[in-house]
Amino acid sequence: MIFITAVAVCLCGCTQPAKPIDNMEPAQENSPIANTSADHPIVKTYIVGIDGEYPPYSFIDKTGTPQGFDVESIEWIGTEMGFNIIIQALAWDGIIPALNAGKIDMVYSGMTSTDERKEQVNFSKPYWKVNQSVTKHDEGLLTFEDFKAGKSRVGAQRGATGALWVEKNLIDTGMMQAEQLVTYDNFPLVVTDLQNKRIDFAIHDRTPTLDAIAGKPLTIAGEIDTGEEYCVAIRKSDPELLSTINTGISLLMQSPKWGELKAKYKMQ
Repeated sequence: MIFITAVAVCLCGCTQPAKPIDNMEPAQENSPIANTSADHPIVKTYIVGIDGEYPPYSFIDKTGTPQGFDVESIEWIGTEMGFNIIIQALAWDGIIPALNAGKIDMVYSGMTSTDERKEQVNFSKPYWKVNQSVTKHDEGLLTFEDFKAGKSRVGAQRGATGALWVEKNLIDTGMMQAEQLVTYDNFPLVVTDLQNKRIDFAIHDRTPTLDAIAGKPLTIAGEIDTGEEYCVAIRKSDPELLSTINTGISLLMQSPKWGELKAKYKMQ
């Protein structure tokens, strides 16, 4: 009898009515509860994938903070369009799979819109145009013509458009052997090997190339007019976000902030 009575008392405690949410302590700012009342509507948060070694577009500084032209662009767009962002640095050759797997919501990091990529994702309106630069060591004897003839050892970032250009225009045409193309996880590693003369040339987008070779015994040997367009990559299943980003890019490019960003990051 004593046992039954004790159980009954416990059950009575479990059936006490919950306190009204109004009696709860105020939620901390940015917590889910803080944004769920009528006065605080839910604010969407999007995870933005970037290449963390791609200055001046996107990079992680010495304090671990994301920086760059693209990073500040999406931060401005998020504020203007009313959503929060989380920046996530990822390996470039796995960034589209991460997007389609739902690990991130967009790629805003100097991604060129290509036909191959369009089969996997949707792209926003273009916000920048670039060409590919071919860089050599100042003491290198080979010329830009040697590069175009496939007579060299070339370094490129894995999965980047420079590597894709070499594969399509030099390897697939039989002008150079596949092993003459050396790919790396990021472009700073390419520059290190070029500086140490382990490769003859490096190929990469012009603006980050200028940033990477500054103060080093390296020179741009030539330019390949690829007319590439940088866009934001978004899952095909998310047309609403695509529309939002397109609107945000248009607003940014029409605002004084656009000129400020170009000047700050010395965009060319």
